[in-house]
Amino acid sequence: MNSDKLFEVLAEPHRRTMLDLMLVRERSVGELVELLPLSQPGISKHLRILREAGLVTARKEAKQHIYRVNPGPLRQVHDWFAPYQRFWSDKLDELEMALEQDDKKPL
Repeated sequence: MNSDKLFEVLAEPHRRTMLDLMLVRERSVGELVELLPLSQPGISKHLRILREAGLVTARKEAKQHIYRVNPGPLRQVHDWFAPYQRFWSDKLDELEMALEQDDKKPL
């Protein structure tokens, strides 16, 4: 999936919360309904979108579908952010050096 589509899917706050909850452990639709302020149809709609984006996978257990995070597509998001992480890390290093030099100046 292209990164534009992934960012579009991840832009929705409830979907991000669902992914956060599934990072801890697999979740059923019922569990997500209990944990989020959404109806069962709403949860199912978001799970379908996450599944179509490849961000979650589902398995059937008895009468329930159990969902979990699929880390593969998140690598694309991580890779896109990597240059920005380096940018901010460099800026924070520069700030730290400037503050250390300022501390060494006589009052």
